Amino acid sequence: MKKILVPTDFSDYAEYALKVAAKVAREHGAEIFLLHLLELPGQESDAVVAGADIPEIAFFLKKAHERFDDVKSADYLEGLTVSEAVLFDNAFEGIVKVSKKHDIDLIIMGSHGASGFKEMFIGSNTEKVVRTSEAPVLVIKKDEEDFNPSTFVFASNFASEIKKPFAKVVDFANSFNAKLHLVYINTPSDFKSTHAAEKIINDFAAGFTLENGYSVNVYSDVNVEKGILHFANSVNADLVGMCTHGRQGLAHFFNGSISEDLVNHAVRPVVTFKI
Repeated sequence: MKKILVPTDFSDYAEYALKVAAKVAREHGAEIFLLHLLELPGQESDAVVAGADIPEIAFFLKKAHERFDDVKSADYLEGLTVSEAVLFDNAFEGIVKVSKKHDIDLIIMGSHGASGFKEMFIGSNTEKVVRTSEAPVLVIKKDEEDFNPSTFVFASNFASEIKKPFAKVVDFANSFNAKLHLVYINTPSDFKSTHAAEKIINDFAAGFTLENGYSVNVYSDVNVEKGILHFANSVNADLVGMCTHGRQGLAHFFNGSISEDLVNHAVRPVVTFKI
């Protein structure tokens, strides 16, 4: 883990993410890329591409870099390698583009979540990044004074398609010396016996090296999201992880995404891995 991307709108939530990024970077010898996105009307965006000198754009750039100067002066960033960039782009698309361009290992974002009609019809930039990012995305919801994910809950159906992203889950857990609590959520519409579910998990995990071990858990609840949240509470998890399909368009609208719902509703940090 050498490159960490932290998108920022200079809010308190963005600072919560940056504080976690600083701790992770210090422990892993990583560098931090700070990114601020400015969305402009179409004509001005075209002008930026053409290199036109527009006073409003120059003003926004100047103000953004002034804010970066304040952010980078924080004590918790002392001694770390921190670079900054201001780009004119759609927020979530810009984040994904920069992540690919710089071969980012981890994106850390702050989020206050969403609910009701806002959640259904608008969504948040964070959940859009969760849906599209190839790099793992760690979502921070509050000020984590001592981010130390030693108890890491990973929820899944443990199907074969999860094996490739699960390799990243294992690397992530091992890098933090975390114990993985693997959990299968039983629901009324998709119920398996405890014996059958435990066998699925054990067979799945057998091909991976988990340096700090793992536990096998089957938890029953009314739906998967509530099961994950309730199980995480029961073991006092430091971190909750899931894989996401990254559905787009109508498929996403009708099928929804448990990982995005979890990002919106969980209080604990959530990390997602793209299938």
